[in-house]
Amino acid sequence: MTTHKLNVLDFDDESYVLIAVHCNLEDYRLAFLLNEALGIRLKRSRNDVDFKYMKASYPIFEWENEQEGINWVLVGNICKREEDGFVSSGTLFDSPFKNIKFFQLIPELEQVNFFLKIENDDQPIQTKIILEKINSIPHIAAVYEVDAGELKSRENLIFS
Repeated sequence: MTTHKLNVLDFDDESYVLIAVHCNLEDYRLAFLLNEALGIRLKRSRNDVDFKYMKASYPIFEWENEQEGINWVLVGNICKREEDGFVSSGTLFDSPFKNIKFFQLIPELEQVNFFLKIENDDQPIQTKIILEKINSIPHIAAVYEVDAGELKSRENLIFS
């Protein structure tokens, strides 16, 4: 009896471009500058992307261009969470302190601040032109396309 193996990745028919953005801007400011540079209308989603049982949440901005059939998603990659630190009894200073923990949406690319995901099933996306326009924003340190197929945690990029 022969057995047939099915690879789940063979059924991944969603086509998208993933762009990594390095910058020190706040999420709302980056969304505003991207809207101006690319002529898009990103808006803050009512719900953030939550992972690890509510330990980490990432801001998400979305815009669906119905005329061209393109869905734009800007998501933060870094979450800073302040937690209470442990204080051992009998120490000289008994004041409580806070620990700041960092979580990444895509841990393989921990230095990336934001990801711009552009979904389009119908026609190819002009990635080079988009990268040039984003790179023209003065506050952007680096921008480049990421091969999502190479990422171990690409399932974190499924938002719907």
